[in-house]
Amino acid sequence: MCCNDSRIMLSLIAEMAQLIVRNIEEKMVKKLKLRAGEHGVSMEEEHRRILRAALLGRSEKALSFKQYLREMPEAGPDDLFERAHDPGRKIEL
Repeated sequence: MCCNDSRIMLSLIAEMAQLIVRNIEEKMVKKLKLRAGEHGVSMEEEHRRILRAALLGRSEKALSFKQYLREMPEAGPDDLFERAHDPGRKIEL
């Protein structure tokens, strides 16, 4: 995945910049992919988040659904939440 020259190319598209980063070590790509998976986002979005946090500081952004579930406190054993069996109602076809 490596090339000989290190370049970062910026191009403006409809007021949003596009950033192409070359010469990324395979180890970094794998870690980015893993981190993106942990956050439930694409590698591209994870890359944006890392850059945003590094350059603009961390923002108080809403948690992802996965993060929200992970932060829920332990509520007790599963059998506390068992539902009574409901056979349904009889219908005529």
